[in-house]
Amino acid sequence: MNWLNRRVRGFRLIDLVALGLLTVLILGVYLAKTIAGRERTEIARVERQIGEEKARIRLLQAEVSHLEQPARIERLSEAYLGLGPVSIRREADAEALPQLARKPLALPATPVAVTLDPTAAAKLEPPAPIPGPTQVAATTLVNGVAR
Repeated sequence: MNWLNRRVRGFRLIDLVALGLLTVLILGVYLAKTIAGRERTEIARVERQIGEEKARIRLLQAEVSHLEQPARIERLSEAYLGLGPVSIRREADAEALPQLARKPLALPATPVAVTLDPTAAAKLEPPAPIPGPTQVAATTLVNGVAR
């Protein structure tokens, strides 16, 4: 008797093997599809996150470009630091640079007053007082040893 024609409970053995193989293939395809769906969901989540990060980068770049505007920096330097444009008599050409480098630096005639940023000053709070000891023990030094 050939193993292809052998019957098990009324079914040929080859039919049972084919049915088992088909079941394994069906389960494999189902699992692959399920895993691919999860991966697709994860990829979509990461792509959304990348889009949000790109939007945040664009927002930060716009904020940096606003903060780095020369007119704004000039206005702030005049208001808070007392700085202004350099006068024409203080400009030097390339030939005068070695001579200027040998000269000592002069201190400013009037000190520059620095003011705190009002928003930063509001955030500063005085520290809480450190609790002192309730009783101070009297010690005496005898030959450099506390007793």
